[in-house]
Amino acid sequence: MDRIAVLIPCYNESQTITKVVTDFRKTLPEAVIYVYDNNSTDGTDELARKAGAVVRYEYQQGKGNVVRRMFQEVEADCYIMVDGDDTYPAVHAREMADKVLQRNADMVVGDRLSSTYFTENKRRFHNSGNTFVRKSINWLFHNSIKDIMTGYRAFSYRFVKTFPVLSHGFEIETEMSIHAVDKNLAVENVIIDYQDRPEGSESKLNTVSDGMKVLRTIARLFRCYQPQKFFGAIAALLLIISLLFFVPILCTYFADGLVPRFPTLVVCGFTALAAVQCFFAGMQLQNIVQKNKQDFEMQLQRAMKEQREAHEETH
Repeated sequence: MDRIAVLIPCYNESQTITKVVTDFRKTLPEAVIYVYDNNSTDGTDELARKAGAVVRYEYQQGKGNVVRRMFQEVEADCYIMVDGDDTYPAVHAREMADKVLQRNADMVVGDRLSSTYFTENKRRFHNSGNTFVRKSINWLFHNSIKDIMTGYRAFSYRFVKTFPVLSHGFEIETEMSIHAVDKNLAVENVIIDYQDRPEGSESKLNTVSDGMKVLRTIARLFRCYQPQKFFGAIAALLLIISLLFFVPILCTYFADGLVPRFPTLVVCGFTALAAVQCFFAGMQLQNIVQKNKQDFEMQLQRAMKEQREAHEETH
C-alpha cells in the first residue's frame, strides 16, 4: 500500500504531462505518480513514463470511467487526484495530503473559485456555469463545498473504496461532491491558485453538452439522495394545479348548484390522486435511502478494517 498516490487521468495531454509529473515528484517525493491514459493518440503515455510516472490504461472513453479504474486498482492511505493539463499547481498537494493523513479528512477540495479562477479562465460561460452549479448544489444539499467541479482533490482510503462511480464523463466531480455531503463525510477546502491552460493545450470540455450532463446529474442525484423533497415538490405542484382548476368549479356549484365543466372536475380528481401517490412514493423511497445510509456506515467500517489489514501485511 502506498502512503500517497497521485492519480492523473489523461487524454491527449502531451503538451503538459511531463511538467505535471515532474512538479508532483518534487512536491511529494514519497508519492507514487500514476498516469491513467484514456486512449491518447499524441504520445502522452510515453512522455509520462519517461518523466517517472507509473502508466496504466483505461480504454472506455470518459473521465468517470478513468476514475473508476483508478479507484479500483490503486491502494493508498491518501489519494491526490489532479488533471494533466497543468492548470493546478503542485505546491498545494502537501497541504491537501496533510489534511487527509493528519486531520482525517475524507475529501479535500482544491478551491479555485476563491482565488484566481475568474481572472485566469478564458473559456466562455465557464465562470457563470461554475457559479450556478455551486449555488444550486449548496441550496439543494445544504453544504459548504466552495468549488463543486474542481479536478484537484485529495481523498482518504475509505472514501475511494466506498464511492460508487456512476458517471462516465466530466460530471464525476459533481457526483463526488454530492456523495460526500449526503454521506456526512469529512470535507475540507483548500484555496488553490489556478492557471489557464498553456498555449497549444486544448480543453476536452464542451461547454454546452458537458454543462447539460452536469445539470442532469444534479437532478438525478437530488432525486436519488433526497427523494422525499424531490417527489414532495412534484406532489405540491400537482396539488396546486388541481386546486387552481377545482376552486372555480366549486364556487360555481355553491352559487348555482351545477357542475358545468364535469370533465375538468374529473381531471382535477386524477391530478390530486397523482399528487398523493407522489407524496407517499417519496416517503417510501426516503426510508430506503435511510437504510442505504445505515448500510454505508458498515461499508466504511469494512474499508477501515481492510486498510488496517493491508498495513499489517506491509509491515
